[in-house]
Amino acid sequence: MSNGQCCRTSSSAGSSAAVIRVSAGLTVADRIGAFRVRWGIGRMRYRVEPGLYALGSPDADSEVLVTANYKLSFDTLRSALNGGDYWILVLDTNAVNVWCAAGKGTFGTAELVRRIETVGLTGFVNHRRVIVPQLGAPGVAAHLVREQCGFKVVYGPVKASDIPPFLKAGRRADPSMRKKTFTLGERLAVVPIELVAAPKFLAPVVLLIGAIGGLTGSGDFLENAVKSGLTALFAVLAALLAGAVLTPALLPILPGRSFSAKSLLPGIALGVAVVILRAGARDGWRFLAESAGLMMIVASLGAFLAMNFTGASTYTSPSGVKKEMKLGLPLQAGAAVVGLALWIASQSTG
Repeated sequence: MSNGQCCRTSSSAGSSAAVIRVSAGLTVADRIGAFRVRWGIGRMRYRVEPGLYALGSPDADSEVLVTANYKLSFDTLRSALNGGDYWILVLDTNAVNVWCAAGKGTFGTAELVRRIETVGLTGFVNHRRVIVPQLGAPGVAAHLVREQCGFKVVYGPVKASDIPPFLKAGRRADPSMRKKTFTLGERLAVVPIELVAAPKFLAPVVLLIGAIGGLTGSGDFLENAVKSGLTALFAVLAALLAGAVLTPALLPILPGRSFSAKSLLPGIALGVAVVILRAGARDGWRFLAESAGLMMIVASLGAFLAMNFTGASTYTSPSGVKKEMKLGLPLQAGAAVVGLALWIASQSTG
C-alpha cells in the first residue's frame, strides 16, 4: 500500500538495486486512509512493503532511518522529513506500529539485521549507521546488531518531527526529545478505535437486560423489554462515554493511579445521570436498588473500557498492566453482577 515509484537506484557505494522512491508530501488518499484506520477500518491491512525506500535524492552519505511497515508510522516519518534526502528502512512488523511491535519483538534485532542484509544496505551507504526510533529501543539490542551485521544503532528521538533538529545537532538529542508526551490531542487520537470496538460486547448487554426486564416486569413482555432495553442502552452509552472518552481526556487530573480507579469519578457521575433519566418512580428500597444497580453497571463497564487504554498510554508498564488486570477484572465483574442483581430485584412486582 505504497504511493511511491519503484526504481533502480545506484549509490556511489556501488550498489544497484530496486528501491521505492517516495515523497514527503501526503496525498488526499493518505489522509483518508489515516482517518479510516483511526476508526478501525482496514487496520491490519494498512501497511507498506518492507524494504528500502528513497526519500528525495539520498546518496551514499545520507542517513538511514528505520521504521515499521504500519503505513501510519511510515507516513508520519516521511511527512516529518519534508525537504530532506534520506534512506528509509522499513521492517516487517505485521502492520504494527514501532512501539507496540518493539514490545512484541517484531520490531527487533533479528528483523533489523535481516532487513539490512536483505536490501544490501552496505551497497547504498558509505557509513555503517542506522537511526532507530527511541520507542523501538526495547526490541533492538544495539551491540547485537553491530556484532551480527556491522551497523551501529543510533537511537533517535521519540517524535519523528524532532529528527531534523536531532540530525542537525550531530545526532544528539536534548532531554525534550527523549520524553514521550501524552497530550490531550494524543489521547483523543486513540479514542475512535475504542468507540468502534466497544459496541461488539456492549450490544449483548443491552439485549440481556432488555430480555430480563421483559421477564421480570408486570404486563406485556415486549413493552417491558423495550423499556428495559432503553434503560440498558442509556447505561452502556454512559459507560462508553465515561470509560472511552472522559477518562482518557481527563486522565492527568483524575484521582488514582490505575485506569480503573481514574474511571470511577466519570463513571459515577454518568451513572447518576442515568439514574435521573431512567430510574422509575418506585418507592423505598426498589428505587434505591435500581439506582445503585444502574450506577454499579455504568461504573464497572466504564472501568473495563478505560483499561483498554493501558496499551496506548505512557502511564503504565507491562507489569503494571498485568497487575491492574489481575486486580481490576474481578472487581469489575463482581460489581457488574451485583449491579445487575440489584436492578433485577428493583423490577420485581412482589
